Amino acid sequence: MPKRGADEIGLADTVGYGTPSLIKDIVRVARDEIGSQMPLRLHLHDTLGMGLANAVAGLDVGIRRFDAAVSGLGGCPFAPGARGNVVTEDLLFMLERMGLSTGIDLDRLMQTREILARHIAPKHLTGHLHEAGIPKALRSAA
Repeated sequence: MPKRGADEIGLADTVGYGTPSLIKDIVRVARDEIGSQMPLRLHLHDTLGMGLANAVAGLDVGIRRFDAAVSGLGGCPFAPGARGNVVTEDLLFMLERMGLSTGIDLDRLMQTREILARHIAPKHLTGHLHEAGIPKALRSAA
């Protein structure tokens, strides 16, 4: 196979206004244009609370690589006030509960969040899993 100049293409919802149907459409169009050999990655933000739904939409159309950030750190200078990236902890928990192995230790990831919380203002840290915790009944399944 000839070199194409890229190992992977990232499709980004940088401002976090995407919807699952839009994500599916964009991935399908990209696949039609570049073929199935080039790996695609999704970079999702959670401005409108659609980040995890958009990740599931990506899964539905074959995406297996996602960008996320511990506690959702990050943002977009083009969307002042927008929430940050999809929360890694929430994405990991969801994927594992869906039966997809990530190879990431959730407990250690949560410890990383605790370290960040000692150095970063709470208003910059998001995440549902941190707020809700992991019920004991789900710990072995996560």
